Amino acid sequence: MSTTPTTIASTTDASFLQRLRGQIGAAVFLLVRRFPLLLRIQRSEHSWSAFRLLLGCFGAALVILPLSFWVGWVTGIVAPIFGLVLFVASILLPPPETESDTDRKARELGATTMVSGGEYQPANAQAVPARLFISGAHIWALDKNFDPLVVIPTPEISGISVESDETSSLLRVRWANHNAEFLYDGIFAERFANLAEESIRAALPETAPGPLKRHATTS
Repeated sequence: MSTTPTTIASTTDASFLQRLRGQIGAAVFLLVRRFPLLLRIQRSEHSWSAFRLLLGCFGAALVILPLSFWVGWVTGIVAPIFGLVLFVASILLPPPETESDTDRKARELGATTMVSGGEYQPANAQAVPARLFISGAHIWALDKNFDPLVVIPTPEISGISVESDETSSLLRVRWANHNAEFLYDGIFAERFANLAEESIRAALPETAPGPLKRHATTS
């Protein structure tokens, strides 16, 4: 599957709450990337149950103990409220997810890395959020329903670049006579674009030209 050069336009009608949720989601994603132990805990039934139990006990302690050691409004009011939030969160946290839909799709495609693809705009269509599933054979840009937006043959990639300004970053991937562009918005835009670039470079074959492999890192 190939695509013709397109110009990506970010949707401007997203509500404040949608943008806030997107930023929180991006922060959580980067946190998991930085501390993969968090993801391993969530994927382990015993570890996740222990984490929820500790969170609930800590929250309950913050509610009960200040009643015996009243010092001020911080320990007497704020701490119990924060403890109640933690206790409720420990109850509402979802059960451990040993394998997500994303994991199953990655295994199906043979992808070794999955990163955010920002927004991708298919020809004559609206820009939609994309996720990049990366392997040494192909790079799949999929939408939220795991439908393909564009498939890039990894060995045929001839150029990768990231262009950033104050509010957004654009990842451009070139192969054969085609060009795919992925637009990242928000405070994590440049970080996500660079992460995608590094992941793609790491998947390139060893025979790729030096300029393409120079920033390759292990994901």
